[in-house]
Amino acid sequence: MVEKTQAAKAANFSRSRALHGRASRSVAGGVSTAFRRFERPVPLFFEKARGAHLVDVDGREYLDFVCGFGPVILGHSHAAVAAAVAASATTLQQPGGQHLGEIELAEQLRARIPSIELVRFASSGSEAVHGALRAARATTGRTVVVKFTGHYHGWFDGIFTATAGPPHGLPDSQGQPFSSLSEVVTTAWNNEDTLSEVFRRVGKQVAAVIMEPIQCNAGVFYPRKEYLEFARALTHEYGALLIFDEVITAFRLGHGGVQQELGITPDLTVVAKAMANGFPIAAFGGRETVMSLIASNAAVHAGTFNGNAVAVAASLATLSELAANPPYPAMRQLGARLMEGLRESAARHGHRLVTRGPGPVFFTWFASDDVTSYDEHLRADFEKYARFAQLMLEAGIRVIPSGRWYLSAAHRVEDIEQTIETSESVFAALSAQRG
Repeated sequence: MVEKTQAAKAANFSRSRALHGRASRSVAGGVSTAFRRFERPVPLFFEKARGAHLVDVDGREYLDFVCGFGPVILGHSHAAVAAAVAASATTLQQPGGQHLGEIELAEQLRARIPSIELVRFASSGSEAVHGALRAARATTGRTVVVKFTGHYHGWFDGIFTATAGPPHGLPDSQGQPFSSLSEVVTTAWNNEDTLSEVFRRVGKQVAAVIMEPIQCNAGVFYPRKEYLEFARALTHEYGALLIFDEVITAFRLGHGGVQQELGITPDLTVVAKAMANGFPIAAFGGRETVMSLIASNAAVHAGTFNGNAVAVAASLATLSELAANPPYPAMRQLGARLMEGLRESAARHGHRLVTRGPGPVFFTWFASDDVTSYDEHLRADFEKYARFAQLMLEAGIRVIPSGRWYLSAAHRVEDIEQTIETSESVFAALSAQRG
């Protein structure tokens, strides 16, 4: 348990500050991915992690609700995963060829994810999305992809748009050419009328509709099942493919992803994050008739590290543990209790905190009204939330500054109650700042 005395220990994060300064002289921005830049007061440097806890280079211990930004589902340094990785590292690392583990993992994904008949491996969700889009365009002979505002499908040029507010349909980054999005149409999600309008205009050119079946990156929002059924029927009617980006949801919410939970089967699925408890691996797969063009190399999919033996070993161990000891009911219960406790704690100190999500992943906002859509998400007070996240960090609870929380199988009831108790003083401090 994080000791209360640690809330004041090394309060200036001196070693993390020094290492960030040193890193900034050789690593662009001092971090290796854009999203880590936003941690206040400084991007932290860690030296060890176990279960639901992290320890930084200043010796501060944290309860961790970042969970590696989603991949850590069993808890840090899980014994079974560590043993599998160690065994692979001493026998087979990167053979530049095939190995039995690839087959076994592909069979696991085929057995668990309803839409997957054939699969290909990659190293990240962004790469796997790129492969799925190429497969869809090759299968249909069309070029247009429909995506939704607020849905994130990786940082590659050809799909990185409408993730950070209006204007939509434009590049979300400098250095990203406008031409890269010339075949992407963006529209509002969970709305039959807007999707129908897109298909009325360009339906015969649409290769695929891609979506997070539960929007997780910008708020955690469930779709209406009728909407998913509508999207499934509409794409089929026009000869387009439906792609579910389950990078976050697969293996975090259950063995078969959202598609199994809601009973809607897409043509292609992308999985990553929780499938290997923190090791870099992803996959895309779908119907054999779609993946056959990948199989024949007519649609080229490549990557030196695809099917890396160590990452595959981590994934096999993770999926085995999830099957043997399913953590999902407990995670949903703990997540529900945490959301309830945070809302009540905030209200006692004059703040309105809105929460939404199934528990293993959920979102929190400071908002005057309920948050049920991406447009309402954009109206929340993100600056106030960033201050909240910093105060929680200083008190020994690490959360993502944008508002998303992750739980792992390593979290316990006492961790949740400690987090709620800590939030009392943090909300009080926010009230004092406001005053």
